[in-house]
Amino acid sequence: MNFEWMKIILAAFFEVFWVIGLKHADSFWTWTGTAIAIYISFYALIAAGKKLPVGTAYAVFVGLGTAGTVISEILFFNEPIKIAKLLLIGVLLVGVVGLKLVTKEEDKAGVEG
Repeated sequence: MNFEWMKIILAAFFEVFWVIGLKHADSFWTWTGTAIAIYISFYALIAAGKKLPVGTAYAVFVGLGTAGTVISEILFFNEPIKIAKLLLIGVLLVGVVGLKLVTKEEDKAGVEG
């Protein structure tokens, strides 16, 4: 896995924090943490989009973020576990992995960014 895909994973990781933060933030510090997570998430996504196809990068970002958010809600916020939901998250992750496997990194050497 190359560095650009690691940026997408990092962006999705921080997406989970800011999505949960939007729902649960209730003080200056939790809102500040949410804002920082938004910045890091989108910075990493934009940086990866300079070398990866933007549509694929965004789809993987959203898919991983969605799966992470659902799993976090189940593990940390007592969201009810539904087998259908877990199966659909599994299907989503298979699609995300599939997109990653069929996408080649674009060589944009010489392009100023």
